[in-house]
Amino acid sequence: MTRDIIATDKAPGAVGPYSQAIRGDHLVFTAGQIPLDPATGILVEGSIEDQTRRVLDNVRAVLEAAGTGLGSVVKMTVFMTDLGDFKRMNAIYAGYFPEAPPARSAVQVSALPLGADIEMEAVALIESP
Repeated sequence: MTRDIIATDKAPGAVGPYSQAIRGDHLVFTAGQIPLDPATGILVEGSIEDQTRRVLDNVRAVLEAAGTGLGSVVKMTVFMTDLGDFKRMNAIYAGYFPEAPPARSAVQVSALPLGADIEMEAVALIESP
């Protein structure tokens, strides 16, 4: 079984001892992505909609670096500091997965890295390692 570390400058670099993603044979597992602007490394301020877009764009960039994309995601996990924002997050999320959305879990947490309001991680299929 192969195990490849995935890294791209089109998504924020790791802020700790972890990889942006790991690709193994036919799956890729992303690290959690928070709404950091990959160009500046600064947390995106603004609405939960703005933060959700940035997170999903970051997830997409990591998946593309691994040779796959959002259309191949089989499982998403969403971490939010306020599930009161769930409906607003979900409206943006739905636009990134218009057909056959992946399985998903969403949980409220007390805090996220760098004071982010949202974080997402993905598991996606990949055709070839």
